Amino acid sequence: MPEAPSDDWRTYDEFAAGIATYRLPNADLTGRDVTITLDDGEVLALSFTDAKHVRCNGVEDPYDAVAVRDDVFFVNLPLAGVDGEALTVVYSTATHRALAVRSVIGAEDVEGVPRVSQTFRAGVTDGGEPSGAVPGPSRDLIGKRNLYRYSPDHLYEHVYVSSQRYAWQCLEGVQRGHGDMDLSTVWKFADGLYLFCFREFRIAVASVWLHDLGYALRTTGVFLGLTGDGRSEHSRAGGHIYPLGAVAYPDAQPV
Repeated sequence: MPEAPSDDWRTYDEFAAGIATYRLPNADLTGRDVTITLDDGEVLALSFTDAKHVRCNGVEDPYDAVAVRDDVFFVNLPLAGVDGEALTVVYSTATHRALAVRSVIGAEDVEGVPRVSQTFRAGVTDGGEPSGAVPGPSRDLIGKRNLYRYSPDHLYEHVYVSSQRYAWQCLEGVQRGHGDMDLSTVWKFADGLYLFCFREFRIAVASVWLHDLGYALRTTGVFLGLTGDGRSEHSRAGGHIYPLGAVAYPDAQPV
């Protein structure tokens, strides 16, 4: 198994190669229409024209979609008309709940701030009355420790430290021996379904994942970041989750 030297931090495109090997298959949403109204009033009218293209508010973009559950779809739009931006939406056809994440690569590096920023909004879909809890920030993962297997050559460990930070290390792959603690965001979408996003400090990359910690123990995700030669790139990802355990903080609680 290749291993990164301790002083050789891998670029985004190096570690992302092959990280979608165990991803769930893409869903073809051809002919479907869904309108999502976000909590700030923005409306996303999505019309899926074929297996690879969607019109969002009249503008055509590529997309990829995964049916994470029978009624829950993870849809990513690498915004073709805006370099370095992506829109990811998760919605349920049963509860009519939705959420949206916009990821943006900043124009320049700012010390102590991740280059890629993210914003999060809840919403509802058309076609029925929303039911169940509104998606929102969650502390449910704090203290949990999981392994994530994305391919035969990608194995990572995550420890969820607080509502703002998580720690990771690479156990197999080109980043083997490397790890860090980065900014993260967790939202609960539904029972057992958690949106998990991270924004790295050392390289310009951020991710959006939907962890199914219920019966499936699968995760589906995407990356947006800068390659080693400075190009913006979108990558798909996904794999299996192996829970290792959890701890409960007995006294002072993490932020």
